[in-house]
Amino acid sequence: MTLIDDIKIALVSVKSNIGRAILTCLIIAIGIMALVGMLTTIDGMKASITKNFSLLGTNTFTIINGSAFIDFNDEYENIDYKPISIKEAESFKNNFKFPALVSVYMSYSWAAVVKSSFAKSNPNVQLTGADENFLEINGQELYKGRFITKQDVEHQMRVAVIGNELNEILFKNNNAIGKTINCGGEKFMVIGILKSKGQAFDFGSNRIVILPYTTGKKNFYQSGKSYNIGVKVFNYTMLNTAIDYSKTLFRNIRKLKPKMSNNFDFETSDGISNRLISSLSFVSIAAYVIAFITLFGASIGLMNIMLVSVKERTKEIGTRKAIGAKNVQILKQFLTETIIICQIGGLAGIVLGIIVGNLVSSLIDGPLIFPWAWIILAIILCTFVGLLSGIMPARQAAKLNPIESLRYE
Repeated sequence: MTLIDDIKIALVSVKSNIGRAILTCLIIAIGIMALVGMLTTIDGMKASITKNFSLLGTNTFTIINGSAFIDFNDEYENIDYKPISIKEAESFKNNFKFPALVSVYMSYSWAAVVKSSFAKSNPNVQLTGADENFLEINGQELYKGRFITKQDVEHQMRVAVIGNELNEILFKNNNAIGKTINCGGEKFMVIGILKSKGQAFDFGSNRIVILPYTTGKKNFYQSGKSYNIGVKVFNYTMLNTAIDYSKTLFRNIRKLKPKMSNNFDFETSDGISNRLISSLSFVSIAAYVIAFITLFGASIGLMNIMLVSVKERTKEIGTRKAIGAKNVQILKQFLTETIIICQIGGLAGIVLGIIVGNLVSSLIDGPLIFPWAWIILAIILCTFVGLLSGIMPARQAAKLNPIESLRYE
């Protein structure tokens, strides 16, 4: 008997026990959907992170007051990472003699409330002080109006640039340019609106208020907070050279002796995105665990169903043996049946997983993902589950005595 004949017989058997087959297929489909759906979502998240951080470019870095990496060595634990003061930041910008742009900025709050004469925002607005170079270094673009100028910073002008989502909330998409907003009891005139970015990893750029950092220092600065220094090198091949140059310059500004460790660090967009992506490995592990538990339960359920099926079909097995069917043919028939049930459930799970995963991916501004690797993995898992759950019933069916089987009622 050929494999095609085995498949035909298995399909007839599945059809005759359609209720139990559907139940088992659903259990397997849920497990595969959880696996493929979560892993597709993770691929979408990775693509979204990469896309959003690529907007910053490979030629940017930031000087921060703390370590950009977690390290539990004593050498790093004993470093006193001091906040970057406005004096240090401005000194760095004024003395930076390298073909690059430098920006001084600080986030005063991630939970600010902003009001207009029309509406009020939720307490989830990012309030940032920045200079004229902030926009280009952070990979953002203007939708309307203008950005902060050097003169705005020097004269502590009470002007603000707002994110696109904030414009929708406060001004219902009407022209906000020239209108007034209130933040922390202080009034500012809107001079620009930023272009919208992806919702998932925009890091608040759609709900942001940007002020001249000198104005922000006067109204919102809290003691102990640190300024950031962003640098965008004109030629990306000079990035490492620029970092080395910046390290020397900032050590001089902080008057660090040669043997003293740096009490500041450098953060690149690639470094941030790689750490975010690596953190998703825990979610991948969770997907594998959920799928394993579900598929293990499905395999036990399928095994029990097939054992019951062997009992119910004892007379059929006896008839087949009486007309010449060998033990190996009976074994193949039942194994084929269990594998087919698993593959039907797996196919349904793959389709549902791709749909669910891509729906979530679209919500986080990720691309359309067709995860061939996870599809192949799902097919292999379904085959393995079919073999695992079918081998015992198949062996039991193959060992049945044909005479006793024909007598079975």
